[in-house]
Parts: sequence; C-alpha cells; structure tokens
Amino acid sequence: MGTFQVTIEMGDTNGARFEPLEAFVDTGATYLAVPSNILGALGIRPIERRPFSLADGTLVEYDVGVVSLRLDSRTFPVVCIFANADSDPLLGAVALEIFMLAAGPVNQVLIPVTGRLM
Repeated sequence: MGTFQVTIEMGDTNGARFEPLEAFVDTGATYLAVPSNILGALGIRPIERRPFSLADGTLVEYDVGVVSLRLDSRTFPVVCIFANADSDPLLGAVALEIFMLAAGPVNQVLIPVTGRLM
C-alpha cells in the first residue's frame, strides 16, 4: 500500500490545547507515533515503556502516553508512542480502529468503516 498524509490534531487529555500535524497513515504500525518534543510541548508525559519490533526485526523500547486525538472534528483518547524528535508522525492501526476508519489508498483518504461485534 502506498503512503499518504492526513491532518490530525494532538492535544492533552484535558483537551485544553491542540496542535495540528501532518501524519502518515501507516496501517502496519500499531499505535499513533508523534515526536517526543511535540508531545512534551503539549505537556503530555509518558506513563510506561513498551517494546516494539521495527521493520528490520530490531527490538526497541519507547515511552508511551495517552493523548487526545482529533480527526474531522471528532476527539478520542488514544495511546501514543513518544517517537524520536526527527521522526514523522504516524497514524497507526489502533487509532484508526478507535475512530472506525480505514485507509483508502486509491484516493488517499480515510474512509468510515463499520465496527464488528463477533
């Protein structure tokens, strides 16, 4: 699948302040990932460290925290990785599922999907 970007807004869990960002839609990534310096500027603090496997198989650990994520005027709390300061923001599968969205690679848009209760 090709990559594309969407505008998201990051905020603290109180919803007091939001910062617009361009994020790459990455359905191969588990969580939302945002550079740690942006999260720190919003006052978001890590709550724990979690292990992650990179594309080349390397195991790494990153801090994670909870943020308010706004997409298309809807806001939900999501888990966010404190990525390296030089990283591009990534919108991963868990955040997409929370918003009940899927990647539409042909038109490079996020499309609504129906949830499953099975």
